Amino acid sequence: MSGSGMPGHVAHDTAREGRTGVAPLPGRDGPMEPAGAPGGDPGHPCRDGHAGRVHDSAGEDGVGRSHDEIHDGVQEVRPLVVPALAAALAHELVRRADEDQSVTRAAHRSPTQVARRRITECRRGNAEALKTIVKRHAWPTADLVGAPASTAALMILLHAPDLDFQLTCRDLIAQATADGRCPAPHHAYIADHCAVELGQPQFYGTRVDPATFRPYPVRQPRTLDERREDVGLCPLDEQMRALRLGV
Repeated sequence: MSGSGMPGHVAHDTAREGRTGVAPLPGRDGPMEPAGAPGGDPGHPCRDGHAGRVHDSAGEDGVGRSHDEIHDGVQEVRPLVVPALAAALAHELVRRADEDQSVTRAAHRSPTQVARRRITECRRGNAEALKTIVKRHAWPTADLVGAPASTAALMILLHAPDLDFQLTCRDLIAQATADGRCPAPHHAYIADHCAVELGQPQFYGTRVDPATFRPYPVRQPRTLDERREDVGLCPLDEQMRALRLGV
């Protein structure tokens, strides 16, 4: 699969060698408009507010510095990345996400121990690469690397075998979503993923149990579709219908 011809979703295929599921991810074929991030609910996984940035000039290595004002007064340092480096990061993220899908499909066609080991090795390597990117450049937001590559980073994160890293990135994505630098569905997916891994009800119903082919437990089910609409997700029934049809 080429970097430009990315699939529109990741099926209930695999966060842990095919044993856990996620609902369809937003498409990576073109720009995604950030949906309005929900705010105000103290129990909501996404923080509201806006962070102003003051940029320094880029250095010889192509990376400058900027400071984001965080709501509690703490400053988050966000490096600036010149276009050539941003393009290289985008290419690497998409390439790695493509590789994940390639080895996963191969394992589905031939579910051998060797194929499962390739998935594990691929995802471990992808997670380490993403950790390096996040450490050097912060979370690869849509405004930094483009929407397709940012979605590729999310896919890599969802498959990473490191919950602590996922929790750290969840908070980074929450802030980026509140600031309009990431599409709101990105935070919905990682918030649900982390909630399920922690044994808590999920917020948006994006995580699907492959054993029952139903979402893992959600909090306040009666208002679930309202929350999904707030972050630009389709109603749950449509999501499940798409999964069953393999769309």
